[in-house]
Amino acid sequence: MIASSLKISLAATFLALTTLVAGAGERPRGVIELFTSQGCSSCPPADALIKTYADTHEVIALSYAVDYWDYLGWPDTFAKPEFTERQKAYEARFALREPYTPQVVIDGRAQAGGLQTDKVEKLIDQAAAAPRRPVDIAFIGGRRVDVGSGVAPKGGAEVWLVRYDPREQDVVVKKGDNRGQTVEHINVVREIHKLGLWRGRPAAYRIPAAREDGLAVAILVQGPRGGKVIGVGRMKPAAPRSANP
Repeated sequence: MIASSLKISLAATFLALTTLVAGAGERPRGVIELFTSQGCSSCPPADALIKTYADTHEVIALSYAVDYWDYLGWPDTFAKPEFTERQKAYEARFALREPYTPQVVIDGRAQAGGLQTDKVEKLIDQAAAAPRRPVDIAFIGGRRVDVGSGVAPKGGAEVWLVRYDPREQDVVVKKGDNRGQTVEHINVVREIHKLGLWRGRPAAYRIPAAREDGLAVAILVQGPRGGKVIGVGRMKPAAPRSANP
């Protein structure tokens, strides 16, 4: 299981990061991305990491279900090819031999296996110490997001919209390596869209309509092709409710 000390270290570390402006009073300081699969026998303990941080305001914790383990006998109920493609961008960024699960990516700056608690803690500390030039993010109603001025990476940055379900969801796996287990999920990513490029000048982006109700919205301003995350914003749904597929 994920050690409780990781939660303490994470909260303390990200308090040192530059505050980024978000809508609805949310001011996250960083993002943790977990790549996981219901068909991965070692993933359930890493899924607990996302559950641990789901209610914190310091970070956004996101869970992406990938589809390349579906051939083992259980098609992940949340997996989409675009989530696998996002992980592949990190694979190239970190010069990995191949994608794997569970994988944790911190602010697009570092990655580690989801069960490597000590390494994850160390990389969080390094992310906190890295130089930062913050960019402001503000939601204008529910259909527009503004990104302020700042220093963009060479070639500009990508502005990503991530919609995720903040509700706890339990999935009973009926086939494959996790057969008979109930896998607990939270902050499951349901949609991801690239809104456009940001080149350091203030810019506004249209937020596409959601495909389902009850989803929270995260905005990531990020270097191209899985680069460093330089801006984070979040807008939560008005009234999250429990759900089980």
